[in-house]
Amino acid sequence: MIVKEEFLTKLRRYFGLNLYEVKIWTALLSRGVSTAGELSDIANVPRSRSYDILESLEKKGFVVMKLGKPIKYIAVSPKEVVERVKKNMKVEAEERVNRLEELKKTDVIQELNSLHTQGVELIEPADLSGSLKGRHNLYNHLELTIRNAEDTVTIMTTAQGLVRKVEGLKPVFEQIKKRGVKIRVAAPITTKEAEKAAKDLSGVADVRHTNSKARFVIVDGKELIFMIMDDSDVHPTYDIGIWINTPFFAKALEEMFELAWKAMKKKAKA
Repeated sequence: MIVKEEFLTKLRRYFGLNLYEVKIWTALLSRGVSTAGELSDIANVPRSRSYDILESLEKKGFVVMKLGKPIKYIAVSPKEVVERVKKNMKVEAEERVNRLEELKKTDVIQELNSLHTQGVELIEPADLSGSLKGRHNLYNHLELTIRNAEDTVTIMTTAQGLVRKVEGLKPVFEQIKKRGVKIRVAAPITTKEAEKAAKDLSGVADVRHTNSKARFVIVDGKELIFMIMDDSDVHPTYDIGIWINTPFFAKALEEMFELAWKAMKKKAKA
């Protein structure tokens, strides 16, 4: 049986299986019913591993063991496997979330916070910086930094970036707005999508039009996250940002933003 490597890789990603598991599973699917030895030969998997792998697949709901001698295995239909995997994933996710919620009530989180506080006190200001690779990581750090804002959040972004921030960060904006944090957003509002995004943000932020394509976020005049790539020319997985905790530079950049802000055109409220 010949199965393309690309196909096996997709199965591993979608179903959370290892290489031997997808090889044995696809081999069994091609036979319907088979012994461990036969599947080992077809899938080119060591015989010493085939029984363990089939036991693992049985626990996960991919195969059924047929009683009798020699022991044979029956393939569960892929459609049913998908439903079983979905159900198992939901159960596992709920269990993990519940464990994390329980963790908040224990001394463990307090000890972790204590360690972090002590560690931060020992860090030199120049060390409070880092590189953020991939737009997913960028937005995770943006959310964390913005959520901790106490006074101001200043954002300069692109038209596409404005749309993304409404989709991914609006709930955070609403939370900090209730705490009295002042939010300002400058972006080229040149598309229908950007205009809609600006209206969606009008209730929580002051949004103004600019022709600049700069991409940065300043929080409380202390922390700065700036992106070094043009988001229209780079794939999201290759987007790169730099995070620095530098009141001196962040404040200076915010002062320059303030001068440009006064000249920007206000967007009408929704």
